[in-house]
Amino acid sequence: MTASNRRVVLSSDHSAIALRQAIAGHIAAQGWEVVDIGPTTPQSTPYPEHGAAAARLVAAGDCRFGIILCGTGQGIMMAANKIRGVRCGVCSETFSARMIRQHNDANMLSIGARVVGEGLALDIVDAFLAAPFDGGRHGPRVEMIAALEG
Repeated sequence: MTASNRRVVLSSDHSAIALRQAIAGHIAAQGWEVVDIGPTTPQSTPYPEHGAAAARLVAAGDCRFGIILCGTGQGIMMAANKIRGVRCGVCSETFSARMIRQHNDANMLSIGARVVGEGLALDIVDAFLAAPFDGGRHGPRVEMIAALEG
């Protein structure tokens, strides 16, 4: 993987700052280049803005993957998926994290900071980042998803 393909953008709302920072340190230690776009203060902040900002970096090709977090992971994931070219899934266990990469070629992962603890979150991130897209029969299905963007 080239250096540019080792960039991961991280973003969250106020509820997930600590978990986002733990993930950032964890993946940086594995050699990933982390682009952490915040926030850094605990004041309430709107998750749609943070999900969309990270998704735009992934869609533009500035980052290979995105990892986003909010309380449940659901709202920020919905916002990210509004950006053309983004395929983001929310995961609370490792099997789904692997499958969204292998079968759906997901380029973003969403995690609920109020749903999973730090240890499990790091395992989910590892499963997501390590899983390759299987291609094959899944390729045309991913193309069908992209075609729905209009």
